[in-house]
Amino acid sequence: MNKSERKALITLPIVLIIAALLAAAGSSGGVTLGVIPVFALAVGMAIVIQWIAIIPAFLAQTEKYYDLSGMLSYVTITVMILLALPDIDARSLILAIMVLIWTLRLGLFLFRRISRAGKDDRFDEIKPSFVRFLSTWTLQGLWVTFTAAAAWVAMTSENRVAVDGFALVGVLVWMLGFGLEVVADQQKSRFNGNPSKKGGFISTGLWSTSRHPNYFGEILLWIGVAIVAFPVLQGWQLVALISPVLVILLLTKVSGVPLLEKKSDAKWGGQADYEAYKARTPVLIPKIWWPTPRCPRP
Repeated sequence: MNKSERKALITLPIVLIIAALLAAAGSSGGVTLGVIPVFALAVGMAIVIQWIAIIPAFLAQTEKYYDLSGMLSYVTITVMILLALPDIDARSLILAIMVLIWTLRLGLFLFRRISRAGKDDRFDEIKPSFVRFLSTWTLQGLWVTFTAAAAWVAMTSENRVAVDGFALVGVLVWMLGFGLEVVADQQKSRFNGNPSKKGGFISTGLWSTSRHPNYFGEILLWIGVAIVAFPVLQGWQLVALISPVLVILLLTKVSGVPLLEKKSDAKWGGQADYEAYKARTPVLIPKIWWPTPRCPRP
């Protein structure tokens, strides 16, 4: 067992402990299905779905169903929660719709993208090792749980609050973020599908205002979900508000922006047009207005 496999083996119990702690906190004051808290059941399902999906994926040595498995988790668990509720209030329905629309759109988009590309090169070194592959899929289960935590905890909470200003503001923020993500993904797909642009980088449309507008949209929509959920959360349930915080940290510090920036720098770094694009375009927050630099006086 090499160093990477030992690290993956250590990661597994840590992930499961974190998932158990989140399940316990989020289930406080929540509805139950028999004696089982519905939110705790949701956390368990998020992990188990990945463990089931990894079997055919590892045997076929493919990562094509990784994102599809994530989408299946969001959809299955959100629907399960709705069916488990003794009564479905307007806020719970709004939260469920927000999660389902987002995951169906993004999951299908990512599945089509990897189907066209044939593979995701991030998995090249991971696939041969079952331990590393298992760790990666288990982490996805934890990621699914954390991102959807605000929605799922609010939906399963015994506390009920009528639709209010928080719900309205949250939906508007979610709509803005969702719209940015969809448009940015479509623009990049069209760019990459244009043979004349092959080998180049996109710097038009939303990508002229931010180097990662899709990630900015992703962050906004989860903030919107948290805003809608906030009035319902109480006590230990408030831990679910970590959801957008972790989305921000992951996308800006771990696997999102840093990896793509490194990949782009390796591919186009040193090219005058790319360096100029980087100099004038913010990394994340779109440039709505930017003052034109003044030429120095002679």
